[in-house]
Amino acid sequence: MAARGLGLLTSLPLRARRGQVQRPLCRLLSCPGTVAAALGREEQSSGSSETGSEDRTPKKRFSEVQKERREQAQRTVLIHCPNKISEKKFLKYLSQHGSINNHFFYESFGLYAVVEFSQKESVASLQNVTRTPSLGTEAAIPFRSRYFNLKLKTPLNQTSEQSSIRCRNQSSPSSKKLFELLCCAESVDDQLSTLLRESQLTEENTRLRYLTCSLIEDVAAAYFPDCAVRPFGSSVNSFGKLGCDLDMFLDLDEIEKFSTHKASGNFLMEFQVKNVPSERIATQKILSVVGECLDHFGPGCVGVQKILNARCPLVRFSHQASGFQCDLTTNNRIALKSSELLYMYGALDSRVRALVFSIRCWARAHSLTSSIPGAWITNFSLTVMVIFFLQRRSPPILPTLDYLKTLADAEDKCIIEGHNCTFVRDFNRIKPSGNAETLELLLKEFFEYFGNFAFNKNSINIRQGREQNKPESSPLHIQNPFETSLNISKNVSQSQLQKFVDLARESAWILHQEDKDRVSPSNNQPWGLAALLLPSVANSMSLAKKKKKPASERIKNLLESIKSESTENSTATNG
Repeated sequence: MAARGLGLLTSLPLRARRGQVQRPLCRLLSCPGTVAAALGREEQSSGSSETGSEDRTPKKRFSEVQKERREQAQRTVLIHCPNKISEKKFLKYLSQHGSINNHFFYESFGLYAVVEFSQKESVASLQNVTRTPSLGTEAAIPFRSRYFNLKLKTPLNQTSEQSSIRCRNQSSPSSKKLFELLCCAESVDDQLSTLLRESQLTEENTRLRYLTCSLIEDVAAAYFPDCAVRPFGSSVNSFGKLGCDLDMFLDLDEIEKFSTHKASGNFLMEFQVKNVPSERIATQKILSVVGECLDHFGPGCVGVQKILNARCPLVRFSHQASGFQCDLTTNNRIALKSSELLYMYGALDSRVRALVFSIRCWARAHSLTSSIPGAWITNFSLTVMVIFFLQRRSPPILPTLDYLKTLADAEDKCIIEGHNCTFVRDFNRIKPSGNAETLELLLKEFFEYFGNFAFNKNSINIRQGREQNKPESSPLHIQNPFETSLNISKNVSQSQLQKFVDLARESAWILHQEDKDRVSPSNNQPWGLAALLLPSVANSMSLAKKKKKPASERIKNLLESIKSESTENSTATNG
């Protein structure tokens, strides 16, 4: 019965006319049997450069990436395929409708293909040869979608062709697999690079996220023809890991801009405009309508929930074909601007993303973060803490937001809902950092810095890059970069903050002990980042709390003893 949610289905008889299939050119999206492997090494994911290496390629602006991805998604289709299919015949048939730029296969409740045409008109050509399915006693609701279901008229028996299809992985490696890779690394720097490489969003997964937003836009456009559905958050800020949720917002600004150009005249489009008491109520009504459309007409959208009374009203649903859990809001432009800021910070220095991924992984291993809302520290808060720490280095690795604002020109000026969100967007105007510290040192210093941070009186502020007095009594205060009166960590409880501090101090101590004992990566024992992820670290700490004095004092004393011991050794050497 899964076909009920597919909307307009298609039967594609694989008896195509003779024609030349344009092979995919991207290595990441290539499947066996194509020539892409030899030609596609030039195209890489926007954030997949090797950590620690100097990236000399020009960095694209966030807005440029968004525009390219959006246009790419609009000429892409999603096809639910039979489990047994000939890739060669599949591509040959589709090429009748136009040349194909890229394609890849993946699994999510079945076998799926993502196919990008060179021209948008090819999508309409394919839609014109589709048919609505016959479901016998049930009725199908036709919807002109870019999500198709391939039905073969004759079964395939070319075993060699069937086995040629290779599905692209859309999930992060298991904890066991990741742990093994970390233990086999050559250095702590290599461990952090490995974690980033294995966990970050792949090119295929990124394309699938933009395509999903584009498919949802098709549904919303039935009521709002000039709208746009844009991804934000982890999907676009370069810090997303495989398996993360897909946050998107319904952008109606284009409709408003269209209206402002025609402010004069005697006629109003009364049948399209209705007045409501507040903008929040308007948002709730819009999302309510879109939610109903997704529930009844949205191909592949299941489990639709309209959470309209939340602080930020949203529609939550699962997109079955892509496997993404989706949250849809409306006109959430500040969130998109925050995504752009993080994207810029992640692109300024190759160490930033590696450190953020490692800290997040460490926090997740010790239940400091959770996918369930509660008193936990969020990934966004952890990312801001890493940025703040890197601003505090000498020399700084990352510039402050206020400094980025001073580099901005008139084109960069951005005011959203009365908040000044201006910062420079041209990477060429930002001077690279002269800091050459290793990832191993930065990881160790991060734990030391926040293990001894005065959270009881100081606030974290990346606008100015310095500690400030807390304006409120929340255990953890991290200023929102744009809505400066807000605390993005207001939900964090004192016990969770203390747990973070205890674990940070113990992690710093473990890394210091490894330096002292010179642990070898070849002794088959967990070391470096892998040692910090062991559950026994937190468990032993909890046991020590019950039997001895508080872990925070114990570890602080250990760190002080290590420092004093190194001082004594230095004095003895001088003597």
